[in-house]
Amino acid sequence: MSEEKKGFFARLKSGLTKTRNNIVSGIDAVFSGFSNIDEDFYEELEEILIMGDIGVRATNDILEKLRKQVKENHIKEPAECKQFLINNIKEQMQTGEAAYDFETKTSIVLVIGVNGVGKTTTVGKLAGKLKADGRKVLIGACDTFRAAAGEQLTEWANRAGVEIISGREGADPSSVLFDAVSAAKARHADVLLCDTAGRLHNKKNLMEELRKMDRIISREFPDAHRENLIVLDATTGQNALQQAREFGDVADLSGIILTKMDGTAKGGIAVAIQSELQVPVKYIGVGETIEDLQKFDADAFVDALFDVKMDEE
Repeated sequence: MSEEKKGFFARLKSGLTKTRNNIVSGIDAVFSGFSNIDEDFYEELEEILIMGDIGVRATNDILEKLRKQVKENHIKEPAECKQFLINNIKEQMQTGEAAYDFETKTSIVLVIGVNGVGKTTTVGKLAGKLKADGRKVLIGACDTFRAAAGEQLTEWANRAGVEIISGREGADPSSVLFDAVSAAKARHADVLLCDTAGRLHNKKNLMEELRKMDRIISREFPDAHRENLIVLDATTGQNALQQAREFGDVADLSGIILTKMDGTAKGGIAVAIQSELQVPVKYIGVGETIEDLQKFDADAFVDALFDVKMDEE
């Protein structure tokens, strides 16, 4: 395994400490506390998974599968089905083959989400990652409502070494997007990353704004691969799921970026969101630097959560 990957796994593992203490110690107690697999055993497991923010739907799916596996494999000892449980959680979280197509195609990525979740920072980090992969990246500063958003994004753009298109504070976000799309075409950018305003309290305006943006992109750059990534703060647990639902009502979400995984006991929300919304988690953030935003790897995530030793590759 590469040093960078090993380093991230170590950060992920320490970042998931609170979540691990919240979920895994409870699961271990069930596996060691029960001498046989009965209804009480399943009920206890169910309670721990739901309390750990893994969500009702995902928990039901995971346990339904586990029951089948226990029957099919004639498992009698609770300890013998622990690996099945771990594998079932991994399966719930696979992102699928086409999840990162936008990284290799000419793409326009709208980054959406409420204020305070780390959206602007995430746009900057993503720009830095794509640039490091040899992509020509342009940032569109389409959040013209939050006073500091433009400055903050410009700082990130400079750090990442990419160009930024912005408008004055209070400008129409769609006009900034129009300029950004025109610039992306003229400069032959591979990826245009657009930061958008993070308002949810007035859903009607947000809907209108996102529709307008959608129309501009479809009209001005119909061939571009489209991606709508929602940034969610993992520390908010079930609230993050609610936000994703509400944004999902107004935009066609193609992926989730979970930030602040290192500060939360509710990391199980990653499983719940994917299961409830059928939208894959594509990136997770476990710290402040560009390196701390990484592609989501279900196997590494669950291994780090359950403190499984990472194989040397």
